[in-house]
Amino acid sequence: MRIGVDARELMGRPTGVGRYLAELLAAWASPAARVAGRHQLVLYGPAALPAAVASRVGPVHPIVRVRPGGGGTSWEQLALPAAASRDGLDVFFAPAYTAPLRLSCPIVLTIHDVSYFAHPEWFGWREGLRRRVVTRLSARRAAAVLTVSEFSRAEILSHLGLRAGTVHAIPHGAGVPAFLAGPGSAAGGPAPPGGEPLVLFVGSMLNRRRLPDLVAAFRLVLAAVPDARLEIVGENRTHPYQDIEALCRASGAGDRIRVRSYVPDAELADAFGRASAFAFLSEYEGFGLPPLEALASGVPPVLLDTPVAREVCGPAARYVPAGDVPAAAAALVDLLRNPAARAAVMNEAAGVLSRYSWPAAARRTMDILESAGR
Repeated sequence: MRIGVDARELMGRPTGVGRYLAELLAAWASPAARVAGRHQLVLYGPAALPAAVASRVGPVHPIVRVRPGGGGTSWEQLALPAAASRDGLDVFFAPAYTAPLRLSCPIVLTIHDVSYFAHPEWFGWREGLRRRVVTRLSARRAAAVLTVSEFSRAEILSHLGLRAGTVHAIPHGAGVPAFLAGPGSAAGGPAPPGGEPLVLFVGSMLNRRRLPDLVAAFRLVLAAVPDARLEIVGENRTHPYQDIEALCRASGAGDRIRVRSYVPDAELADAFGRASAFAFLSEYEGFGLPPLEALASGVPPVLLDTPVAREVCGPAARYVPAGDVPAAAAALVDLLRNPAARAAVMNEAAGVLSRYSWPAAARRTMDILESAGR
C-alpha cells in the first residue's frame, strides 16, 4: 500500500503536531511495526526533512517529495495534490487538522482539538474563519478522523456533527522526550528531579495557557521561596496579543524569570533536568503532551483542573481551579519546598505513563490507514 503523508509539520521548529508526526513515523520505522516491506510511505513537504527526523525514519525507506513553497493553505490545496497525483496513493494521512481536498484517494485526518470552534475569540477573524472552513470541509471529506483524547472526540462530534463511528480517539504516547534521550538518560521511565527551585513552562504561548496567571502566581511564589526561578520556553502565538515579556518585567521578579521563544534541545534537556515543578495552566487542550513529558522527565506538573487534564494525567499532577492564582502559587511552593509533595505526585507517574505508548498509537493509526486504503 502507498501511504501519502503531509510532512509540513516536521519542518523548521516543530511544535506539538510535528512531534506527534515524528513519533508516529519513528514507531513505523521500527522493525517491530512491520511497515517496511508492506507499505511505501511518501512524505510531502515544502523542504527536505531535517536530518534528525530523516535519521529516525530512515529504516522505513520513505520517498520524500519536496514541493517548494510557503507550506500554507495554498500549498496544501494546490502544490501537494499536484505532487501526489502522480504517486498512485492508496490512502493519505493528514496529521494537522486539515487535508488537501482535491486528492482522489481516501484521507485519514487528525484533528487534535477544535479550539477555533469552541473559543473563536482566541483567533483573528481571518485565521479563525480559515481554520473552521477548511477543517470542516476536510473532516467531511475524510474516510476517518483521528483525535487524541475522549474529551477532544466529544468536542469534534459536538462542533462538526460527524458520525460517531468515523471519529477515533488514539492517545499520544509518552516517555522521556527525544531531546532528553542520550547517554545517562532515563528513557522509558521517570528521571530523578533536579532539585533546583525552578518552575518550568514549555509549549507555545497561547491565551488558553494563561501565562499572565503563571507570572502572577510566581510573584507569590517568590515571597515564600526567594531563590525560585521561572523559565518560560515557547513561541508567543497569543491572540489577542499578550506581551508576556513585558508582564514579566512589570512583575518585579527581575532576573528570576527568563522567557525564550526557542532553545536548542541540549538546553531544553538541561532545563528539565534542573526543574522541580512544571506549570501548565491551560484551560483547553486536545491532549496536552508537555505535562506528560514533564512527568516522564521526573518533574511533577501543576495543571488547571479541567476534564482533559484529569483524563490524561489522572492522579499524577497537582490541580488548581482556573483563575485561582493563590492556589497555583501554593501548589508550586509546595512542590518546590517539600520533597514529600513531589514524591506523592511522582509515585503516580509510572502508572499514568504506562497508559501511553507511541508504538501502540502508531499501530492503531496504521490499522485505520490500512482499513481506509483497502
